[in-house]
Amino acid sequence: MQPLETIRDTAYAVIDVRSPAEYAQGHIPRAENIALFTNEERAEVGTLYVQQSREQALLRGLELVGPKLAGFVTQAQAIAQGRPVVLYCWRGGMRSASMAWLLRTAGLDVETIKGGYKAYRAHVHELLSKPWDLRVVAGYTGSGKTHYLHSLAAQGEQVLDLEAICRHKGSSYGALGELPQPSTEYAMNLMADVLAGFDLRRPVWVEDESRKVGHVVIPDVFFERMQASTIVLLDVPREVRVQNLVQDYGHYDVQELVAATERIRRRLGGEQCTAAIAAIQDGDLTTAAAILLDYYDAAYDHYMKYRARSRS
Repeated sequence: MQPLETIRDTAYAVIDVRSPAEYAQGHIPRAENIALFTNEERAEVGTLYVQQSREQALLRGLELVGPKLAGFVTQAQAIAQGRPVVLYCWRGGMRSASMAWLLRTAGLDVETIKGGYKAYRAHVHELLSKPWDLRVVAGYTGSGKTHYLHSLAAQGEQVLDLEAICRHKGSSYGALGELPQPSTEYAMNLMADVLAGFDLRRPVWVEDESRKVGHVVIPDVFFERMQASTIVLLDVPREVRVQNLVQDYGHYDVQELVAATERIRRRLGGEQCTAAIAAIQDGDLTTAAAILLDYYDAAYDHYMKYRARSRS
């Protein structure tokens, strides 16, 4: 059996043999999916296992899989490209054992992960729960926190970019220019994958975030450590922050900016929202950004007071 650490080594190909739905919900980063069963087939075999017997489920599984065997080998060879293969299913049971047998028979060097994806998820929780020395970069909207983190990473510091992992910049405008967000489960896997390459004795820099980044929820154990950790506050003049927002968001489509502004109409206030939208449509993004900062600065003040109370 290969140790879980092997999955980060690009000298190995990692293959997930669970159903497409299981893979989409969350998988080991860099793993590619060769589904032994489709979503519907997995449901059928599972129902037979529960309602009839293991033997009936096994026979039906063989009927379903038989015509696909050559295709599985071809897919695996294309993924492996001469590398040894590490594969897994949910618990490291029949699905991974069956695929491993097939691929070994075809001449591939194959190992399975003991305990499967379930064991990997335990490994993820273990990594997220370690006593990381976090340095939390805070500051008002437009302070350039993400740019600051990128500069730290370029200097060799350990940086966990939560917004990049969650594919969201954390506000009503946060989804602009981003790919669809991952599930919370997969975002946790990505976080753990980054942390696995870090030195526990050195600081890890993260941006101050709410518990939710878009629809992705930061795991409780890690979020609580963020809340209790050292804060590095960026003190940036308001006029600079306005220009930072114009630079960061001004290239997006006008209608996307308008839609994002409409989403906070109730919190921004009808008059302010209408004024910000009019400025966006007129191409006066500096005025729009200044209006929006009135709302975001007040919200951030409220958040920081809550954060201070939670630490006391």
